[in-house]
Amino acid sequence: MVFAIISALIALCCVFTELRRDLMMLQQNSYRNERYQRWLSQSGDTTSVMRLVSGAVVLAALSTLSVPVVGLTLIAFTGLVNTIVLCRRKYKKPLVMTPRARRLLSVACAEVALVMAVTIVGICLWGWKLELAAAVALGCYCFSHCFMLGANILLRPVEARINRGYYDDAAARLRSMPDLKVIGITGSYGKTSTKHYLNRILSEQFEVCMTPGSFNTTMGVIRTIREYLKPYDTVFICEMGAKQQGDIKEICDLVHPSVGIITAVGEQHLESFKTIENVQRTKFELIDSLPADGLAIVNDDFEWVANRKVSDVECVRYAVVNTGAAAYRAEHLEYTPHGTTFEVVCPDGRRLPMSTRLVGECNVSNLLAAIICALRLGMDEEKIRYAVSRIEQVEHRLNMKRTPGGVTIIDDAFNSNPTGSAMALDVLAMMKEGKRIVVTPGMIELGSRQHELNEAFGRKIAVSADVAIVVGEYNREAIVAGIESVEPRSAALHTVASFAAAQQLLSTLLAPGDTILYENDLPDTFK
Repeated sequence: MVFAIISALIALCCVFTELRRDLMMLQQNSYRNERYQRWLSQSGDTTSVMRLVSGAVVLAALSTLSVPVVGLTLIAFTGLVNTIVLCRRKYKKPLVMTPRARRLLSVACAEVALVMAVTIVGICLWGWKLELAAAVALGCYCFSHCFMLGANILLRPVEARINRGYYDDAAARLRSMPDLKVIGITGSYGKTSTKHYLNRILSEQFEVCMTPGSFNTTMGVIRTIREYLKPYDTVFICEMGAKQQGDIKEICDLVHPSVGIITAVGEQHLESFKTIENVQRTKFELIDSLPADGLAIVNDDFEWVANRKVSDVECVRYAVVNTGAAAYRAEHLEYTPHGTTFEVVCPDGRRLPMSTRLVGECNVSNLLAAIICALRLGMDEEKIRYAVSRIEQVEHRLNMKRTPGGVTIIDDAFNSNPTGSAMALDVLAMMKEGKRIVVTPGMIELGSRQHELNEAFGRKIAVSADVAIVVGEYNREAIVAGIESVEPRSAALHTVASFAAAQQLLSTLLAPGDTILYENDLPDTFK
């Protein structure tokens, strides 16, 4: 009897540890069951070796109930091994135990407890063997993801009610600040960098609040308003992200922006949006939400921005490359080891020379949007120029630094995309001293074009780098095919299983003067 109880407790520890991991993955999938189920299907997590072995142990234990010690030993050993393996795993983006996460974990544990309670009732009332409790506990591990999905469904009404209360409180706070200037920023890429640049510039003259980090969902914006926005703030810069149509409109209905900036419309999140037309429609929900006296600032360097007419509100277009219809342009870009110099050409012909520590055409484009917004808000040109010269790169977004050993690191590890990755490779290609090395697992969430775009990425790597290190399996075939299709190519190809293995390889390759580009860093939901 004692051994049966100990085996059941070990199995339940295994279940709890796995539920925390399930919750982490659900959290990384925005608490959306459909996205979590898609990940389960694509990753094969439901049929992992650990789950299959555990299932086999449960069946073996049930078949040996006549010899209880055998089945209980198998269950205890398997549960203990699984628990140790799960506890020793390291994650790039570990579980954040928010109040919502605690509620989900509590309900999932309660579901497991209910199953165990029914089992115990069967043991007490109907003469089931005590060893069955341990087998059922390990069986719960095999189907832990089902408990997490169920908990998320059960808590939907509760979460909706809680979120509504937060929403109403945020709306009330905004109503109490009628003079607050709200600037919305969205785009397939570049929105976070543009937000930071604009915040740095406007802070020279205004009291500014911006959504921190990647707080670009409705709940992230609500949290910013409730926790960060101060009564004396005069400008609120609101980054707006979207995973499906209607997401940006939902944020706009709360904050009511008077200025909207669209940095890009491109092939990002096609897995959920399906088509580029849906991406365009969703991003322009920001512009469609502006009041009649509002201002739209949009980037004509992207076809699906340039071809979208805006007639209900004043629209200012800007560009670095596709300057034909642009009112504001960036010209005479020159890159140096210390950054970039360029000129902003205004509609009235004025030329504003700028100098920045940032590098890359994409950063100049993002800076241009921020400069235009600052000019239209009446900022002094010298204050703008000073702020631009002091802007630091946003972490993991084409951030350049030099190590004490003389190696230059270009960190572009955040959420790579077709346009941004090409620009990052252009920066790498300009490095003339030492070897040019790119470390990448490729790009994700590109839907049906996943293979095609990663193969094109490989072709670009082939002529931009001297060494290519492809990490993981998710995009390996496509990137390798792209690199090997180019003849002659400059890039020597290496494939490794993980970033840890990539670092080991780099330790044998690096020399002073070399440059490493880290292009994207996949979260735990991808391998």
